Amino acid sequence: MKSSLREKIRVLLVDDHQIVREGLRALLVSAPEIEVAGEASDGREAVEMAVKLRPDLVVMDLSLKGLHGEGAIRELKRRMPDARVMVLSMYGSPEYVRPAVRAGAMGYIVKGSGISEFVDAIRAVAGGGSFFGVEVRRVAEAARAEPAPADEARSPLDELTAREREVLQLVALGQTNRQIAQTLGLSAKTVDGHRTRIMAKLDLHDAASLTRFAIRHGLVSPDQ
Repeated sequence: MKSSLREKIRVLLVDDHQIVREGLRALLVSAPEIEVAGEASDGREAVEMAVKLRPDLVVMDLSLKGLHGEGAIRELKRRMPDARVMVLSMYGSPEYVRPAVRAGAMGYIVKGSGISEFVDAIRAVAGGGSFFGVEVRRVAEAARAEPAPADEARSPLDELTAREREVLQLVALGQTNRQIAQTLGLSAKTVDGHRTRIMAKLDLHDAASLTRFAIRHGLVSPDQ
C-alpha cells in the first residue's frame, strides 16, 4: 500500500509485449507522481517481482504467457493479500472482466482508454479505492457484489505449496521433469517428488488430468 509519506506511486507494469510496456512507461511521464518500479512479461515473473518490489499497484494485462492474468492475480493475492491490482486489457467482455474481478482486481480499463483515465485509475486503485472503465463497469460491479460460490471458498490449489504450484504449472505447459528441474534449479529427483505429491493431493494420476486441472484453475491459458 502507498504510504502517505511517499511522494510517488510505485507501479509494476505487466504485459507480454515490450513495446506496450515502453509505451505505458512513456505515457506515465506526464504524471510525475507515478514511477515505474519494474516490468514483467509473464504472470509468474509478475508475481515474483511484485513480492520482491512491493509496488503500490500492479498494472496487468490478462493475455500473458505461463501463468496468465487471472491466475497471476489469484496467486499474487494469495501471497500478498493487500496487493493492489488493476487490469489493462484489450478485452472488455464479461468472460474476461468477471473472472479478473473475482480473482481480486480492484480496477479494470480497456486498452485504448485515454491517458487521463489511465492515470486516474492508477491513482484511485493505488490509493485504496477501485476504478472500472465505463465499458466494463456494470459487469465489474455485479461481479464484486456476488457472493463467492461454495466451490470458490477453498480452492484445491490451497492444498499445494508454492513450489508445487510452480511444478504443476510447468507440467501443464508440457515440460518434462528434467526440463522443470532446469527451469526451477532443482534436481530431477526433487521434481519427481513434487509431482508425486501433487497427484496425491489432487487425486489426479496423469499429465493430461493435471493439465486440465491447471487450465480450469487459471494456472495456464487453454491456448498455451
